Amino acid sequence: MNLYLDKRIVITLDAGGTNFVFSALKGGEEIIEPVILSSQAHDLNLCLTTIIKGFEIIQESLLPLSPVAISFAFPGPANYKEGIIGNLVNLPAFNGGVALGPMLEQIFNLPTFINNDGDLFTYGEAMGGILPQINKLLKENNVEKQYKSLFGVTLGTGFGGGIVVNRQILAGDNSAAGEIWLMRNFRNVKVTAEEDVSIRAIQRNYFQISKDQHDLTPKQIFDIATGKKSGDRKAALKAFEEMAFSIGESLANAITLIDAPVVIGGGISGASEIILPKVVEHLNGNIENLDGQKMSRLVSQVYNLEDSQSMSDFVNWKNTTVKIPFTDKIINYRPEKRLAIGLSKLGTSKAICFGAYAFALNSLDNDIK
Repeated sequence: MNLYLDKRIVITLDAGGTNFVFSALKGGEEIIEPVILSSQAHDLNLCLTTIIKGFEIIQESLLPLSPVAISFAFPGPANYKEGIIGNLVNLPAFNGGVALGPMLEQIFNLPTFINNDGDLFTYGEAMGGILPQINKLLKENNVEKQYKSLFGVTLGTGFGGGIVVNRQILAGDNSAAGEIWLMRNFRNVKVTAEEDVSIRAIQRNYFQISKDQHDLTPKQIFDIATGKKSGDRKAALKAFEEMAFSIGESLANAITLIDAPVVIGGGISGASEIILPKVVEHLNGNIENLDGQKMSRLVSQVYNLEDSQSMSDFVNWKNTTVKIPFTDKIINYRPEKRLAIGLSKLGTSKAICFGAYAFALNSLDNDIK
């Protein structure tokens, strides 16, 4: 399926706690100006009315063309297969459970697909972002290896995750796979990983180390770390590095089970020049058994796609040969296992919309609902 040649139109929504962003995609590209409406997150009737109004505006702007589906992202766990949104921190109006998908299907008479935003981010990058780029690089360098799975994380207000296996979203039996934020914190085992991987974590860590009384944003702390703004540079670097180690250990646990490349998105990914090298260092580090014997933290070596030398090393993947026992035949294989990690190639918001578009078309083509 070539999404960029597909002529079908899908209406999308990126749902946040503050704003709802409505759009429509055709051939993998937005074909109208997005419509942004306040989410009315604390009032269910207003919130649902806003969602209906947003989709109506998009549908009217598409005339005389008609969409084939509605597909969009919601933050946090829910019963996505049934289209039922439950208790969400950012959207408290839905507490208790709301059959949002069935409601929209009744009103608009269109198949409606709802997924977790982390899942759709990862799916978008798997179908049209970093995964095709990785496979293209390998093909261009005559490496007969193609990746089909991807683990995605978003760094921002929270620590989101998503899993794609064999180019399909791995939602889990309860629509709760990929919840990386709930992993145990690497530095403080009594709390979640998200307590060290979020906007508030950067701000808290910088304040604790520097004792700076100013209310600084992560961007301002990043500017201090990179010497663009005055402040305690050592403390700023330490704040990002501590977050990087927590990200690294959480990813190490995930990769151990999933064995897939990693894509990073979200606002804090803008500090990747500090964060990513430390994450890769951790992933390529060691772990010990009780006898003190060291072993690699991961089975695979991880390469940083945002570093030109590391990316060059990744694609310089040499063959070796082995003889088939009891024959005179020789075959090629690559004994080293490799994974890559890099930043979103579509941008987080666009990846979510692209993922929603791809998911809807794939579901329609395979009669999945």
